[in-house]
Amino acid sequence: MLSDRDSLLRKLHELRSEHRDLDTVIARLSEQGSIDQLHLQRLKKRKLLLKDELAWLESRLIPDSIA
Repeated sequence: MLSDRDSLLRKLHELRSEHRDLDTVIARLSEQGSIDQLHLQRLKKRKLLLKDELAWLESRLIPDSIA
């Protein structure tokens, strides 16, 4: 179980890093005068998918509590 948890944590770290990088790229593209709207839209969609995957991974790492 420990290696499974470690792999989830590693994946979580990678996805957070990619999410931050996309945020930076999107901000820089938005600052430019002429931007490719389709490319920007695809980057934003990828960022949303990453956010969903991050939430799923985080929920897997939180142990279930019995109320």
